[in-house]
Amino acid sequence: MEVLITGGAGFIGSHTYVNLIENGYKPIILDNFSNSNKDVINHLQTITGQEVKFYTGDVKDANLLNQIFSENKIEGVIHFAADKAVGESVANPLKYYENNLYSTILLLKKMEEFGIKNFVFSSSCTVYGEPKELPVTENSPIQQAVSPYGNTKQICEEIISDTVKSNK
Repeated sequence: MEVLITGGAGFIGSHTYVNLIENGYKPIILDNFSNSNKDVINHLQTITGQEVKFYTGDVKDANLLNQIFSENKIEGVIHFAADKAVGESVANPLKYYENNLYSTILLLKKMEEFGIKNFVFSSSCTVYGEPKELPVTENSPIQQAVSPYGNTKQICEEIISDTVKSNK
């Protein structure tokens, strides 16, 4: 099974890549290397003993997504690509709204277009805001986000939920 990992050269993405290889999947990386280093690709090849299939580019590039989905038989997407610094999101909220929301929306649209139904979204514990009880669990109530970054993750979760409801 081919799985696209957006942000696949980042810390979590690269570890996910190795785990997918170890479990018989064929991961494909899409990364613009804004929060990672191209050397990761060489390290992944050394670790797995396999050539890494990857595309350099931005998940907000509709033409690139068309190319990736046309050239491969992708059956699932793991979406890690996002801006992720709370402080920066407070200083530059529009960057976060543009990148995090638009990338998720475009990715979901392209997945619908290409009939891809398996999706893992990398959210954040920031969607729970300032929790009233610890530990936080999946059943904990969502609180108001305390940063634009956290808010983008909350909004993305709502977008995903609405998309799933409209297209089982």
